[in-house]
Amino acid sequence: MKKRYLFLSLMLSLSMILAACGGSDSGESQKDCEPDENAIKAGIVTDEGGVDDKSFNQSAWEGLQAYGEEYCLEKGEHFDYAQSNQDSEYESNITRLTQQDYELIFGIGYKLLDALETVAAQNPDSKYALVDDVAEGDNIASVTFKEHQGSFLVGVAAALKTETDKVGFVGGMDSPLINKFEVGFEAGVKSVDPTIEVDVRYAETFSDAGKGRQIANSMYNSDVDVIYHAAGGAGNGVFTEAKDIKGNNPDQSVWVIGVDRDQYEEGQVDDHNVTLTSMVKRVDVAVQDVIERTMSGDFPGGEVIEYGLSDNGISIADTNEDAYTDEIASTVDEWKEKIENGDVSVPSNHDELDEYLNNLQ
Repeated sequence: MKKRYLFLSLMLSLSMILAACGGSDSGESQKDCEPDENAIKAGIVTDEGGVDDKSFNQSAWEGLQAYGEEYCLEKGEHFDYAQSNQDSEYESNITRLTQQDYELIFGIGYKLLDALETVAAQNPDSKYALVDDVAEGDNIASVTFKEHQGSFLVGVAAALKTETDKVGFVGGMDSPLINKFEVGFEAGVKSVDPTIEVDVRYAETFSDAGKGRQIANSMYNSDVDVIYHAAGGAGNGVFTEAKDIKGNNPDQSVWVIGVDRDQYEEGQVDDHNVTLTSMVKRVDVAVQDVIERTMSGDFPGGEVIEYGLSDNGISIADTNEDAYTDEIASTVDEWKEKIENGDVSVPSNHDELDEYLNNLQ
């Protein structure tokens, strides 16, 4: 399998997403354009977090919706999603969309790897894409991200924001993918101040918000004041706990760092917002990019496409101007430049983290 790195102007593509739509003289809302004849029928299959997880799956669905808007397509006819509520539904959902003649089907999340490979092998004339892992098969495109780079930068922000010198990381499933978020975050924190304590815990779920809240409660009660989550729907519980604390005691300093999407809105409580920043992973743009390439006859089957800082596939949200200060932003930008210049090699697994931390001493 060959590996291909894309360096795209992703933000430019976003500005071209929405097509104009209007109403008829009768007052009924309808599109004033016809479906593009070059458009393909595309769908996504979510992991257990669901399409409304306010994070990873939702970002992918927003990308597919934007594709539908751009080409005047109808949901259910030219694009749609299949929601998986448990692991056993992955293969049946992928198979169902295949049988419904979807020309490109995305598996959203590494947990769909086996199911996608199985169905793709059975349907060599169909096209598939896996987000967040590398799949074998000439009819599968593998879409990956440099999450460790973005996690490093929010780690820098956390280190600059903490008042207790204790920060936390809440992961979903303990896996090589989520480990990239964890170790990148810890490397960023320790690069600013090696004495800051990083409390790492895994919820072992991407859907149980209650478990995420329980972990956050324990962390905040042990003087952690900044938590970075990479837990999908379970991470919503981290926000719930932080907002509850802030709502009851506005003077208490508690922060959450969001993931995948800019989760600023998730942090609003009364006149306060507990979202320090978010590690934004442009799954939406990746979905659109692969669809566009497929439409143009350049489906990247058998390839690994990787998005990172240099092509805006990974970015850091600065929406909360009151919390994400100019000083923090300036320091984060300095580290970003070091990463892009190759002066800093961000670890992506525990062995690399150990080596990185040893070199800091």
